[in-house]
Amino acid sequence: MIAGTAGVGKSTLAVHWAHRVRDRFPDGQLYVNLRGFGPTGSAMQPAEAIRGFLDAFGVPPERIPVSLDSQAALYRSLLDRRRMLVVLDNARDAEQVRPLLPGSRGCLVVITSRDQMSGLVAIQGAQLVAMDLLAPAEARHLLARRLGPTRVDAEPDAVDDIINSCARLPLALSIVAARAATRPTFSLGVLADQLRNAQAGLDAFDSDDATTDVRAVFSWSYQTLSPAAAQAFRVLGLHPGPDVDTSAAASLVGIAPQPARLLLGQLTRAHLITEHVPDRFAFHDLLRAYATEQTLALDTDTDRRTAIHRMLDHYLHSAHTNTLQLSTREDPLTLVPPQPGVRPQQCIDREHALSWFRVEHPVLLAAMRQAASSGFHTHTWQLAWTLTAFFFYQGHWRDQIEAQRTALDTARRSGDHRGQAYSHLGLARVYTRLGRIDDARTHHLQALHLFEQLGDATNQAHTYRSLSWMHDLQGRHAEALDHAQRALELYRVGGHRVGRARALNAVGWYHARLGDPGRALVCCQQALALQRELGDRHGQAATWDSLGYAHHQLGDYASAIICYEQALEGFRDLGDRYNQTDTLTHLGDARYATGDVESARAAWEQALTILDELDHPDANSIRARLVQAVQPGRS
Repeated sequence: MIAGTAGVGKSTLAVHWAHRVRDRFPDGQLYVNLRGFGPTGSAMQPAEAIRGFLDAFGVPPERIPVSLDSQAALYRSLLDRRRMLVVLDNARDAEQVRPLLPGSRGCLVVITSRDQMSGLVAIQGAQLVAMDLLAPAEARHLLARRLGPTRVDAEPDAVDDIINSCARLPLALSIVAARAATRPTFSLGVLADQLRNAQAGLDAFDSDDATTDVRAVFSWSYQTLSPAAAQAFRVLGLHPGPDVDTSAAASLVGIAPQPARLLLGQLTRAHLITEHVPDRFAFHDLLRAYATEQTLALDTDTDRRTAIHRMLDHYLHSAHTNTLQLSTREDPLTLVPPQPGVRPQQCIDREHALSWFRVEHPVLLAAMRQAASSGFHTHTWQLAWTLTAFFFYQGHWRDQIEAQRTALDTARRSGDHRGQAYSHLGLARVYTRLGRIDDARTHHLQALHLFEQLGDATNQAHTYRSLSWMHDLQGRHAEALDHAQRALELYRVGGHRVGRARALNAVGWYHARLGDPGRALVCCQQALALQRELGDRHGQAATWDSLGYAHHQLGDYASAIICYEQALEGFRDLGDRYNQTDTLTHLGDARYATGDVESARAAWEQALTILDELDHPDANSIRARLVQAVQPGRS
């Protein structure tokens, strides 16, 4: 447990030491910045950190459970019997850290924080390493290593003044050293005078924080920038973090990517930002605070709001465009054109789009929160809705709930009925997926009421079809059929062919659930023909599953198995693990009906594995099937 004030070098020490001892941990190292202390106040949730570790282990997103406890258990099981080093950087408190501690004795955890976390020391047996400011001799040695002993020894009084102005803080001393190194003809006395004249505290931090006088260092570095770089630095302080790429920075500043890249290079060389991975830039928390101070002091309210508007346009339009690569399940929103100077990120295919979402995931959530807090209410609910497809593909249920709740709150405060309707529908779907039926029903009905008020027949149809799914999960098949038929009629009148095909499949499915497989086959075959014509791959997979169910009811188990295998192939190609479980369950049922118990159990076990990984309650029904299945030759 490495504890100390901001900028004292905790992270540097931890990472430096981790590299030196990497050979002692043959199974690898894990690192995460928990963002415990920073001006945004958005510390990383343990679930997000664990999710990043599971991604690092290559766990498929669909296999990651829903609950934090289950995710932590999976994380600890992956570390069991491994020798790994886990670095938890910039932690806020013990509660943030505890879920991230492995159970394996072969692993070592290094934590850095401004908090000493006495609870971890007392209960978990953490060993505390308290870092203080550098001693004067150590600070002089740091400058000598950067500037050379000759230059430092030639002006001992100026060096002492620089050390005092920097409060012996390694971060501040490093910035001064970089500045002096790039100006070898400058007298250190002149630099010391500049620091002394600019000396003041950072009001964004507590008065008892020893790093508050680094504003002098930051202001001095800032004043050496070109006007364009200085303006970029100020505007970057408006970004919610945790990092930004060149494309988003260009939109934030309102310039093309190439000149933005040059400005980011200037800021990096001045040690005002860090390119911590290729093309992703981040502030130290004190530098972000200083950038924010500067934009508040030097830019107008209009300038700042326009820059935030451009940034939110960038993320909304980028997410909107890339969502179209992931899914054709929803009608895209009609967005207002982006502000001048915004250049949204566009990915060429589904894999690139999915990769973009994975990288930008924490930034998109932060941007949505900033939109809500800054009064950009339309951006808030549209961004939340646009992220739905990614959240569903990746199983980010908690993020989906948080996003839609935030969107609903802002839409209510602004009186935006359309935003409220979309947010209610988004919440209804995720609550249905998680089996929270009472919550799902409430939000379905509120969405339906609002879409009716708006005269939006297409979204009424989407809501009725979602309601039918909810009733189906409850076993209320007659009500499910009624809602599906209402959706079908609305789609037909509105000429919505994709929706019509999916509603036809739903109607067929519910006829089968009500014991009329003949009518089910007619409806589902019509749906499949239309979906093939439209190229709706997800719809085809779902309809193949319905056809398999109808054939099973008719006793045609061979045809049922063929249909289920077609559905399973489609869901696998789409990466839809949740719907694979339904098809695997039905496939097992059909195989069991033919007497092929071994193959049936294999299908059910695959379904159970996925459901357990998703931490879904349907797993219990699969366990019951496996218990009841009688192996050949047994009575």
